Amino acid sequence: MQNPFGPKKMTDIMIIAPCTGNTISKLANAITDTPVTMAAKSHLRNNNSLVIAVSTNDALSGSASNIGTLLNRNNYFFVPLRQDNPITKPRSLVFDPEYIIKTLEFALDKEQIQPIIL
Repeated sequence: MQNPFGPKKMTDIMIIAPCTGNTISKLANAITDTPVTMAAKSHLRNNNSLVIAVSTNDALSGSASNIGTLLNRNNYFFVPLRQDNPITKPRSLVFDPEYIIKTLEFALDKEQIQPIIL
């Protein structure tokens, strides 16, 4: 089955919400083995914005380097995030859903909403 997103230019912007550490890793390392990563790759090939809404327990440990990689790539934009529970989950980050629409609007203009970390 062929992925129609890229060839048919079906999207102007795409959001992955929630985006797990596993998916972030796959995007950062060009691994395309799930419907989500296949749709994202196809979408990105048209130079369109991809919005990432992080939700992972290891954002400040194992996933930190992958998040950094995506922050430095063109067309990747992040919904502002915050620590989930600094006491019981000190390495966990989650996106703030109140910023989804505003992040999408900025990303359409190829701008990263600030601040990224709340």
